[in-house]
Amino acid sequence: MKFKVIVHPAEEGGYWAEVPALPGCVTEGDTWEELMANLREAITGWLSVEEPTAETTTRDRIIEVAL
Repeated sequence: MKFKVIVHPAEEGGYWAEVPALPGCVTEGDTWEELMANLREAITGWLSVEEPTAETTTRDRIIEVAL
């Protein structure tokens, strides 16, 4: 998967970034390398949060789709 990320210079030095497609997914880093590592962790964490389960019946199927 690919996400567009907006990277901002932080006033105190370093960077902070936000992922517009994932509301609330933000992170920071003192260096570019640290920002990239933190960004991967933030996106992975955001995507791993499970949504509340919907009501299902015995006729419904629950599947996972990988992209």
